[in-house]
Amino acid sequence: MLLAVDIGNSNIVWGLYEQQSLQGHWRVATDASRTADEYGLLFRGLLETEGLHKSHITGAILSSVVPSLTNTFEEMIEAYFHHIPLVVSADLDLGLTVTYPNPHEIGSDRLVNAAAAYAHYRTGLIIVDFGTATTFCAVTKSGEYVGGAIAPGLGIAADALYSRTAKLPKIDLSRPKTVIGKDTVTSMQSGLIFGYAGMVDELVTRMQRELGQQTKVIATGGLASLIAPESRTIQEVCPDLTLEGLELLYRRTRGEG
Repeated sequence: MLLAVDIGNSNIVWGLYEQQSLQGHWRVATDASRTADEYGLLFRGLLETEGLHKSHITGAILSSVVPSLTNTFEEMIEAYFHHIPLVVSADLDLGLTVTYPNPHEIGSDRLVNAAAAYAHYRTGLIIVDFGTATTFCAVTKSGEYVGGAIAPGLGIAADALYSRTAKLPKIDLSRPKTVIGKDTVTSMQSGLIFGYAGMVDELVTRMQRELGQQTKVIATGGLASLIAPESRTIQEVCPDLTLEGLELLYRRTRGEG
């Protein structure tokens, strides 16, 4: 089985693939203070609850946007699963032409998402990833990764309202029944949920205008399912896109895909 790990700023998502099929996946909070041993015991324990053993792991691939944890996970995977992980970078064969002036500035998760989406759809794409930051990636029909946009994530915006104001409460991110809020909580939920959907639609529309072509718009990330139904432009939600991209890049690097 392939161990695929995506280290994000808020969560670490990892899964196991057998013959291109996702057999199971887990999500844990990102904690840069944890050691390789702590993560190793955590991962091994989660595997054992599913009746799996570290000997079932035959390879590993790692994407990280948290530099302080990249080495930690390389050490952990080597020590606990006895494999040296392939670490995603712009130097890998992504199946894309990256036209960014400095490709190494692009977050590895964005590269993985773009690679997975283009390999699947083979058309012009805008990929919206609702993570700690909300990122937009633009890929042309001919497979050029041309850039994108980065906005504060929905969780960051909600936390800012709570922490930077004297009277606004901390709220759950859920859809209110009406746009016009009837109290403080539903007013905040309206501004966040519907306001973010509007931001997504406006950015997507402007990106399509600059690309000069219509694109397929897909969403991924933990909050994609919350925003997508309110968006006019998002056409599909792909919750496992990053893990799928990691599996694809591992096979491609080994000459298998």
